[in-house]
Amino acid sequence: MPETSSSRNGERHVSVLSTGAELPGDPIDNAALARLCGPLPDDVLDGIQVRRRHWIIDPATGEHRTSTSAMATAAARQALRRAGLEPGDVDLIVMSTASPDHPLPVAATYVQQRLGLAHCAVIEVRAGCVGAVQAFDIARRLLGDGTYRTALVIGAESVSPLLAPMYLGQDPYRVRMRDRLTVHTFGDGAGAMVLRAGEEGSAGNHRRPVFATQSMGGDRGPGMLILGGGTEVPLAEQQRRKRLMDIRIDIPGTARFGPRVFVRGIHDLLDRSGLALADIDACVLPEGNAEYFSGEYGTAGLSGDDQTTLNKIIVENLTDVGATGSAAVPLALDTGWTAGRVRPGDTVLLLAIEASRYLYAGLTLTWEAPTPAR
Repeated sequence: MPETSSSRNGERHVSVLSTGAELPGDPIDNAALARLCGPLPDDVLDGIQVRRRHWIIDPATGEHRTSTSAMATAAARQALRRAGLEPGDVDLIVMSTASPDHPLPVAATYVQQRLGLAHCAVIEVRAGCVGAVQAFDIARRLLGDGTYRTALVIGAESVSPLLAPMYLGQDPYRVRMRDRLTVHTFGDGAGAMVLRAGEEGSAGNHRRPVFATQSMGGDRGPGMLILGGGTEVPLAEQQRRKRLMDIRIDIPGTARFGPRVFVRGIHDLLDRSGLALADIDACVLPEGNAEYFSGEYGTAGLSGDDQTTLNKIIVENLTDVGATGSAAVPLALDTGWTAGRVRPGDTVLLLAIEASRYLYAGLTLTWEAPTPAR
C-alpha cells in the first residue's frame, strides 16, 4: 500500500548532522609491509588498490597501541564537535564491530563510559562491512518514531591483531602469498555519524530514506571466516591450532561472487526507492573502484550505461585506509563530506558489501549537513 503523508503525521524527520573519523597511528605504506611479510606482485597491488592503511598495533612488534572502543570514541567526539553537541546530548548509541575489546560487555558500552554517559541506550551489531549501514537504519527508526532524539552511529574495526601472527618471527619471503595478500588488504579505523530527530510530524515534508539488506550466501560456504574465540569446538582444541585466531578468505569466491552481491544490492535499493542510478549524486561504496571488483560489474548484470554513471558518483577511500570492515562506510562518508563530494541536497546511496556470508546493506537518503570548513 503506498505511503501517504497522513500516515506519517506523527513521524519525525531524521537528519545526519555530521560525521567523524579516527585512524590509528601513522599510515603504513606497501613498502613497509613488504619488508615485514614479503612483497606482492605489482598487478596484485593494482587490483586491490590499497596503498596505505592504519593499524592499532605496531606492525614490527604486534604491540597494541589503542583499541576498538578508543577509536570509536575518538570518531564520536569529532562528530559531536562538528555537530555543535556535547556527549550529554546523546541518548542512543548504535555501534557495529566484528572486533570488540571483549565479547562482553559490548564495545559500545565502553564508548558510553569514555564519553561520561552514566545512562544511555546502547545497541551493538556484530557484523563487518554491512554493520554500520544496518546500525544507521536501526538508529533512524528509533529516532523517527520518537523513542530517542539524538544518536551516535559508529562503525569500528581492528583487524591488525589477526594479521601480525601471519608474519611476525618469520622470514618475510617464506610468508605464504595468500597471507601476504590478506596482510596488505586490511586496515583499522572508526567512523561515526550524529543523527538527530526533528519535531513530531516533521517527516511529512521529506523524502523517506529507503533501506535494504540481504544475505546471499545461505547456500554456499563463507567468503570470509574469522576462526577462533567462539563456541564451535572446545577451547582446548582451539588452543592446539597453529593460530588461536585466524582470518580465512575465499579469494576466488569473493572476486567472482562479490560483484553479484553488489549488483543485486544496488538494484534492490533502486527498485525500493523508485530512483534510477542517474538520480544518485553520491554512491558511498568503499571498495567500488577496486579493479578486481569493478571489472566484474558487467558480468554481474550492471549495464554499460549504469557502469559509466556509477564511475562518476562513487565516493570511496580504499587506497588510503584499506578494507576496514564496519568502519568502511562511515570512513568513506566522512571523506566524501569533508572533501565536498557529498553536499547539502544530494541524494546519497550508502552501500556496503560483506564477504562473510555475501551480504549487502544499503540505504538512500537526502544529505543536509553543510560542508564543514577545512
